[in-house]
Amino acid sequence: MQIYDVTVIGAGVVGCAVARELSRYRLRTLVLEKEQDVACGNSSRNTGMLHAGFTYKPGTLKAECAVEGNREFDQVARELGVPFKRTGKLVAGFTDQDRENILKYKAVGEQNGVEGMRMVDKEEMNRIDPSAGGEFAMYVPSSGILDPMQYTIALAENACRNGAEFRFGQQVTGIIRQDGDAGQTPASGAVPSQNAAGQTPVRSAVPPQDTAAARTPGGQPSSAPAVLYQLHTPTDTFFTRWVINCAGAQASGISAMLGYPDYPVKGFKGEYYVLDKKAGKYLSIPVYPAPNDKGGFSTHATPTIDGNVLVGPDSYVTQELEDYKVTKEHMDGLFADGQKMFRQMKRDYFIRNFSGIRWKRYDPETREILDFMLEADDAHPGTVNLAGIESPGVTCALPLARRAVAKLVEKEHPAPNEAFDPVRPVKKRFFEMTHEEKQQAIAEDPMYGEIVCRCETVTRAEILAAIRNPLGVHTVTGIKNRTRATMGRCQGGYCETRITEMIEEELGLKPEEVRYSKKDSYMFTGKVRV
Repeated sequence: MQIYDVTVIGAGVVGCAVARELSRYRLRTLVLEKEQDVACGNSSRNTGMLHAGFTYKPGTLKAECAVEGNREFDQVARELGVPFKRTGKLVAGFTDQDRENILKYKAVGEQNGVEGMRMVDKEEMNRIDPSAGGEFAMYVPSSGILDPMQYTIALAENACRNGAEFRFGQQVTGIIRQDGDAGQTPASGAVPSQNAAGQTPVRSAVPPQDTAAARTPGGQPSSAPAVLYQLHTPTDTFFTRWVINCAGAQASGISAMLGYPDYPVKGFKGEYYVLDKKAGKYLSIPVYPAPNDKGGFSTHATPTIDGNVLVGPDSYVTQELEDYKVTKEHMDGLFADGQKMFRQMKRDYFIRNFSGIRWKRYDPETREILDFMLEADDAHPGTVNLAGIESPGVTCALPLARRAVAKLVEKEHPAPNEAFDPVRPVKKRFFEMTHEEKQQAIAEDPMYGEIVCRCETVTRAEILAAIRNPLGVHTVTGIKNRTRATMGRCQGGYCETRITEMIEEELGLKPEEVRYSKKDSYMFTGKVRV
C-alpha cells in the first residue's frame, strides 16, 4: 500500500507552487485535484496581473507575499519558461476625490516597500500609452502581466519532473485521522465518501502495521507517535502523513474536515470581456481606475501576454462556489465602464467572455475582509491549512508555498532532493520563430509544417507535444491552455474538431471518451455523422 509523506489538496496556482517547493526535498508528494487539469478554478479566471502590492494593508501576509512575489518573478519566469512582461501599471483618475484616493494607496505601497511609484499628468500618460483614459494617474513600474494558466502548468510540470505525483478527478470528500495506537478518528467528524450506490468504497481501512510505524517524511525513524490521514474521494482512499490544504474555493470545507474552523467566506464575482488582438495593438500597459472610498477597483483594461485585451472585472457577491455564468446586464455595464479606461473599447473586438470569483475570508460580525490564512499547530498534527487565498494569489503563490512547506520542514527535517532542477525546458512557439527557425523546425520534424490552429498559428507538432504533457492531461481545454489553439478570433471553429481527432488517435480513445474540460463535459455521446 502506498503511503505518501505529504498530500496537497488542490492543483490551483498555490497548490502547484506548494508541490514544486515540496519537490525540493526527498518526499513522496501527491497532489489531488477534483478537476481534470490544473488551474481549472480561479487560478485561470483572473486578469493575469503580477501585482505590485500597494492595495494591501501593511503588515498583512497578503502585502508581504505580494511584494516578495513581485520582486522575484523575473527569475521565476526564466526558470519556468513562463512568458512575462514587466509593463508597469497606470492607476487613472478624473476628479479631486480620485486623486485623494490614489495618494492614499501610494502611501500604503510605500509603506509595503513598493518601489518607483509616482504621479504623472495627462501629457506623460499620453507618452506612456495614448489609449489610456483618465486625466492623471499613478504610474507603478513594478507591475506586470503573465498568463496565469501557463504559470500554473509550469509549476505543476516542474514539480512533476522533480518527483511529485498528480491525480486528477479526485475530489476529497472525507478525511480520517489515525493517531498512533489511538485508532481512527475523523479529523472533524468527517466520514468516508460514498459511491453512487451509497456504499463506502471497498478499501483497506488500516494500512499494514509496518507501514504505520512512526517515521518522518523521507523514511527517517521518529520518536513521535505516527499520525496518518485517510483521504477519501468518490473512487479511492489515499494514505498520507501530512496534508496541505490548497483547495481554493473549497478550502473552508477541507479546513473543517481537518479540524480547523470552517471559515466564513464571501464570493466576489467579476465578469470579463476578451478582446481580439486587433485591440491589443492599442494598449501596452494595464489601466486601472482610481480606487473607490472602500478601496476597491472597478472595471480596468489589461493587455494580455499574448496580445489580447481583457476588460473587467466588475464585482458583485455570489453564493455559489462555481457560479461562472456571465450575464447581459453585467456585460453591458462592463462595456460602458471599459470605455472610460480604454478608448479603443469597441464591440467589433469582442471574441469571448468569462467570469471568476474571489472567495474572501471575512468576519461575519464586522463584515471586514480578512487576511490570508496560513496556519499549522500541534492540535492538528501533520497539517498546514491555507484558506481565503484570493487575489493576489497568483503573485503570492510561491511566497505562500515557501511558508507552508517551512511548517513541514520545521517539524520533519526532510533530506534535500539533490536532483531537484528548478528549470523547466520550453521550446519556442512556432508563431514566435523567425523564418529560418521555422524552416529548421520543419526539417527536424515535418509535423511543424502543418498548421492546426490558423488564428494562433499552432502546429501539429505543438498539439502532439501538448497531448504528451508530463501531467497526462488530455482534455480539449488542457491542450488549449498549453498551446493557445482555439483562443483566436474563431474560438475553435476551425481547429477544435481537428484537435479532438488528434487526441483520439494519439491516445487510442473512442470519441465519447474525449472530454472538453470537466469529467462530464463530453465532446461526443455517439456518432454525429454517418
